[in-house]
Amino acid sequence: MGILDQQIALVTGGSRGIGRAIALALADAGAHVMISYRSATAEANSVVAEIQKRGRKSAAFQSDAASFTQSKEIVEKIVAEYARLDILVNNAGITKDGLLMRMTEEDWDVVLNTNLKSAFNFSKAAIRPMMSQRSGKIVNITSIAGVTGNAGQANYAASKAGMIGFTKSLAKELGSRNIQVNAVAPGFVETDMTAKLNDEQRKKLEENIPLKRTAKPEEIAAVVRFFASPDANYITGQVLCVDGGLVM
Repeated sequence: MGILDQQIALVTGGSRGIGRAIALALADAGAHVMISYRSATAEANSVVAEIQKRGRKSAAFQSDAASFTQSKEIVEKIVAEYARLDILVNNAGITKDGLLMRMTEEDWDVVLNTNLKSAFNFSKAAIRPMMSQRSGKIVNITSIAGVTGNAGQANYAASKAGMIGFTKSLAKELGSRNIQVNAVAPGFVETDMTAKLNDEQRKKLEENIPLKRTAKPEEIAAVVRFFASPDANYITGQVLCVDGGLVM
């Protein structure tokens, strides 16, 4: 039996990268894991198959995380099927980088809506069943960019900083209902984004990280699994940087 045995989890943006690693980590710990995704259907189906191989139930829901209606419908479908929702991981996110003077209004809006509004959408839908259960875990995936800021990422950093404030506020609202809300702030992770770096860029990046390397997605997922577990029952409103010491 795993530490999350028979719990019902939803991971947004769960088709690849960090989201995929989180979904598989929760399944390895015993949870039945549902994922949402926007366009990567083949990758989403692959994650579902991997979860099912572990003997867990799974389903993938295609949607726009920025849509309140679609997000609400996904949560309602899961609760209708399983009569509960124990874990929500708000991981959906995109980047549209550029200096502010060149950033379009569309680039600002789409990043804020996908990264921050999606957390509002899914959390608002999820807290009703969690409050009825008088238990639940919400884990928000923010970023060290939301802690320190980053030139060329005003939209992304603003969305991730907003998620930190959202995490703390929601933790205060839901604490009396035995619902814990925490955030994980990854640094640089081995994903499609870092795969585009050339050797010189990677070397320069790693020189600034005390541990001298980027993270594996599984290392982020392990911290999410901890926050989702009973081991974190007395932790709420916290932001944990998983960044190799980059922010300290």
